[in-house]
Amino acid sequence: MSTRTDDQTAGGGHGGGHGGGLQKGLSQRHLTMIAIGGVIGAGLFVGSGEVIRTTGPGAFLTYALTGVLVILVMRMLGEMATANPGTGSFSDYARSALGNWAGFSTAWLYWYFWVIVVGFEAVAGARIIQLYAPGLPLWLISLVLMVLMTVTNLVSVKSFGEFEYWFAGIKVAAIVLFLLLGGLFVLGVWPGASMNFSGLTNGAQGSTGFFPNGVGAIFSSIVVVVFSMVGAEIATIAAAESKDPVKAVARATRSVVVRVAIFFVGSVFLLVCIVPWDSEELRASPYAAALGAMGIPYAPLVMNLVVLTAVLSCLNSGLYTASRMLFVLADRHEAPKALVRLGPGGVPRAAILTSTVVGFLCVVAAAVDEEGVFLFLLNSSGAVILFVYLLIAVSQLVLRRRTDPERLVVRMWLYPVLTIAAIVAILAILVAMGFNDGTRTQLFLSLGSWAVLLLLFAVTAGRRRAARERQRAATS
Repeated sequence: MSTRTDDQTAGGGHGGGHGGGLQKGLSQRHLTMIAIGGVIGAGLFVGSGEVIRTTGPGAFLTYALTGVLVILVMRMLGEMATANPGTGSFSDYARSALGNWAGFSTAWLYWYFWVIVVGFEAVAGARIIQLYAPGLPLWLISLVLMVLMTVTNLVSVKSFGEFEYWFAGIKVAAIVLFLLLGGLFVLGVWPGASMNFSGLTNGAQGSTGFFPNGVGAIFSSIVVVVFSMVGAEIATIAAAESKDPVKAVARATRSVVVRVAIFFVGSVFLLVCIVPWDSEELRASPYAAALGAMGIPYAPLVMNLVVLTAVLSCLNSGLYTASRMLFVLADRHEAPKALVRLGPGGVPRAAILTSTVVGFLCVVAAAVDEEGVFLFLLNSSGAVILFVYLLIAVSQLVLRRRTDPERLVVRMWLYPVLTIAAIVAILAILVAMGFNDGTRTQLFLSLGSWAVLLLLFAVTAGRRRAARERQRAATS
């Protein structure tokens, strides 16, 4: 489709929210790397340490169980996306399956999740840089990072794709290299090392057993792990701005199994083999601790650079994803119409800038009142992605019955059994959050966010009905 200019909108002639006018600037290599690197973030490089300390040596099983859930959600999303690709992606599918309220709340919830993530990642990246430039204020570094990623997104979708290609490539290369070196170390091929899997049963402080904190600990950390795997679904949104979205989505969906198994389960397995699960070194940087145990010099510096890359990649893709969701909402008349305008590069400039402003406000909140406003914002979006995944699963359960079998390039396995199983699993995680002191606040504040959105939808729908009735009365 042709690129539109500032005074043009994408509302006309693209079939209701499917990204008409957006530039088809993403190549297959961009989408492949976005799909591969989308799930690798700071949550894996940093957060895995706390998961291991909470769960014990069996932590890799927590990643395996959570990975199964993410794989099922991606498979369902892949089925719907290949049958009907569009920029709105799962918000459109929720709308078709469950009604306008579902499409409205799914898109706004997902947008809200990512704009908070953008602010959080900007602050996280600034903290890493501050380690080597302590004289620079946190807010200034965060501001520079936000501006850099905003410019990258504003230029063109190709510039976003190119940036993400190289940064995702660095993340993937880092994980692959760790898997290779860590595997050699554990197998005893590494210089001065002998085959050693004792970390699977022994801790640094004399603890023994594969489940030192009980079998239940494997499930208690699923809530944390699921958020570290968020991002796989971005490929289905980005595919709408490629020349062959069906092929791109199908490839991303089929490869997610390998990505989760190798990058998450494989690397965490090596971590617990190399570094004792109860080691204090795991808190700061588990991968740096493992590289240090292997005798690799400058391990903390190397991993900080990799984590910074992961943070910038997440910031870049988060801003991209949030802007596309806002673009679709505006095109559906569920956000200000001005947000549907496109810039010279065929990108939704107004939607990008609006999403950036929210990210900036989060950075300000972190600088002014980190334990107050910023913490509230983080908690209020904490369970949002689970709500989105739940709506994806329910949408697939409904839409599969309405879809012509010939359009199902990707099919959900064992439908409807595994779809229902995924729904039950997501509900179980949400219930578990309610019983966990550490996540209860996130659940209730996130439910509050959803309730506010549903109220806004009701008000908006009511006004639109009233406007239609006045129009009919005026013409009769």
